[in-house]
Amino acid sequence: MNHPTSRYFAAALLCVAAINGPQAEAAGPAYPARPIRMVVPFPPGGATDLLARVLAQRLGESLGQQVVVDNRPGAGGTLGSRLMLDAQPDGYTILMGTTSTHAIGPHLYAKPPYDPARDFAAITLVSSTPTVLLIGAALPPTSVKELIAYAKSKPGVLNYGSSGIGTQFHLSGELLKLLTGINIVHIPYKGTALVYPDMFSGQIALLFDTPSVALPFIKAGRVRALGVTSAQRAAVLPEVPTIVEAGVPGYNAELWFCLVGPAKLPAEIAARIAADTAKIVKLPDVKERLDQQGMEAVANSPAQLQKFIAAQNEQWSKVVRNAGVKAE
Repeated sequence: MNHPTSRYFAAALLCVAAINGPQAEAAGPAYPARPIRMVVPFPPGGATDLLARVLAQRLGESLGQQVVVDNRPGAGGTLGSRLMLDAQPDGYTILMGTTSTHAIGPHLYAKPPYDPARDFAAITLVSSTPTVLLIGAALPPTSVKELIAYAKSKPGVLNYGSSGIGTQFHLSGELLKLLTGINIVHIPYKGTALVYPDMFSGQIALLFDTPSVALPFIKAGRVRALGVTSAQRAAVLPEVPTIVEAGVPGYNAELWFCLVGPAKLPAEIAARIAADTAKIVKLPDVKERLDQQGMEAVANSPAQLQKFIAAQNEQWSKVVRNAGVKAE
């Protein structure tokens, strides 16, 4: 029966639908409604790529959508990072940034390719990795203080190898020079693995490298670890002091990895990814993978990452200017 009351409620529902329909359509489906692209601005197989793939798998499970890793290497991470400048700020394209892409790289160019603060939306600092200052076993210094005194007695004689001009390992040495006044000569290589044979033979005196790579050589007595570059001691080298503890105030040169999005990324999306990442890095299997790479979980907030990136840019821009380093 077509009761008047039934007709009244039907008309009322049509009115509600007419009012709410356009708003619901404009709001769109809940995030995320499709796969997410995680750009990695370095080749497959490196530390950044390995971390991204561990995180992408778990983020996909947490968000309910696949997170696809897209390797876009070139120009020390600059090429892949520039993709964010044209990406839509909708949360479907994010970037695994690093010390190189978001604190050092832009300052190596006369015309910076992007502004790490202005052109990106901070999401979270995923993890950090201390590096270690190594010295050839045949050289006399056994501490950072002894190294500084030894280097000052022989200005321009000691050298140090790195994985290339403008890399973190190169600028770690430049930061040490800046803070201590020592004069050591930089010798660039195409990767730190190529430096070790020359250290063993005495051609290279010093090297900065990750503990995970250096540990076998330290244990074998082929190199000595003088100090770690982080604010706290490295878990795998608990007996090695930080360079600050060893007598160089203000020294910090950690490698770090962060998630960022395009500028104007909605705050709620950044917060969602940051919160999920914080849970993921605490999972036992993920923590084990990070430990294997010598990485320590951080997973801070977007606001904390923004402040951190600003502080890191202030430090490394000064080092780059002081050393006169330019991109090759």
